[in-house]
Formats: sequence, structure tokens, C-alpha cells
Amino acid sequence: MSWSIAQVARMSNVTSRTLRHYDEIGLLRPARVGGNGYRYYEREQLLRLQQILLLRELGLGLEAIGKTLDGELDRLDALRRHHQQLLAERDRYARLADTVERSIQEMEGGEEMAAEELFEGFDQSQYEDEVRERWGHTEAYAESQRKVAAMTKADAARIQAEQRAIEAGLAEVMRAGVPVDDPRTQELVDRHYRHLCEFWTPNREAYLCIGQMYVDDARFTAHYDEQAPGLAAYLRDAIAVYARARL
Repeated sequence: MSWSIAQVARMSNVTSRTLRHYDEIGLLRPARVGGNGYRYYEREQLLRLQQILLLRELGLGLEAIGKTLDGELDRLDALRRHHQQLLAERDRYARLADTVERSIQEMEGGEEMAAEELFEGFDQSQYEDEVRERWGHTEAYAESQRKVAAMTKADAARIQAEQRAIEAGLAEVMRAGVPVDDPRTQELVDRHYRHLCEFWTPNREAYLCIGQMYVDDARFTAHYDEQAPGLAAYLRDAIAVYARARL
């Protein structure tokens, strides 16, 4: 029995665009391609897709997933690394929950928090190695840390509200079938780029890498696709149009 790419997309909640991308990078080849160019998948490919999605949930990037499934990386080692990441995230979320609780108490008339306490739990040091790996230096990370440290409570609220508005707008145009190169989508991407510039200013290469990271990194994919399935890939493609035309 075989399934079309549209059927696989529906049953797996993975967009056809993402499945085509997996084919293009050699991560998930279809069982066959019809004379009409349509991709068809059999049970073997469905089982591989299941493993891809599992490893994405465990935080692996697409390159590491491919190597793991092809036997180049040890799956147990990947699970162990992810377990350590989960433990670190658990501790960070505990700090973040405490920050939120104290913020609520302050808003209810309690003791005012010190300025530096407002951002406890938002520590981004876990991503420093990723920044170094992607761009070869940590200047972007250091710049973002300096800007975050200088933010007021009002700054943080404004930035968070803008992020939510941008993501909601992108989800809306994607659901409406608006192409990624449409001016409506590109206006939202421009807002997204300027939003990033609140922290640091990516060049063309860096912005393209960020867009790809939204798809490769399960943490970002889960964040965007929770709002609208396929939104991470849609934003990546929209960023590619924007970066090549305007950066």
C-alpha cells in the first residue's frame, strides 16, 4: 500500500513543503515518484518519518537525525545528550516559574523586584555554543546579552507583545494561502527582522541561518508549528526571500 504526499502530510501533521524538503536533502526519500511528479510513500517511509519526528522532539537537528537514522551516530548517545538538556531545561523552567510568581506578587501590590531579578530564568547562555558553531564567533550573543541587560520592564513587555503580533500575523497569512513572497508576508518578515535587531543585527547569511534553524531545531519548530502547522517552514522560506532581496 502507498500513500500520496498529501495523505502523509495529513496523517503526520507535517506539511507537504517540509516533506519535499526532506526529500531534497536526502533525509526521507519517497518510495517512488509517479509520472506526474507526485511523491508516493510506503510503510517503510512512514516508519522512517516517525523516527524523524521522534528525534526532532528530542532536540536533534536534521543533519544529526540523518546521521542517526543511517547509523553514523549512536542513538543512545543522542538520547543521553538530550536527557542532560532536559534536566538543564527543568532547572531553568523552575527559575523562570519563580520569576513569574514573584512578578505576579509584585503586580498584586507586593515587594518590588530588583531590576536584574526580572530576567532570571531567561538565561540564553545555553545557546552560546550554537551561535559560535553557526557564525564562528560570539559577538552576536554578547551583543544580545548587553541589550537584554539594559532593557526595562516596559521594554520587555513591548518586545514580547510585538513578537506575539508578528507570529499571529504570519500564521494568519499562511493559513490564508498567501505566498511567502507576497508583500503582506514580506511586511511581516520585515517586522520580524527589525524585532531581531532589538537584540542584534544579523547580516544576510546569519538571517538565512536563523530561518533554517527554525526548521532544523525542534525547539523552534515546535514553538512556531504549535501556532499553525508548517509555520516554521513558511517563515524560513519567507526569510529567504527577504534576505536575498533586502540584505
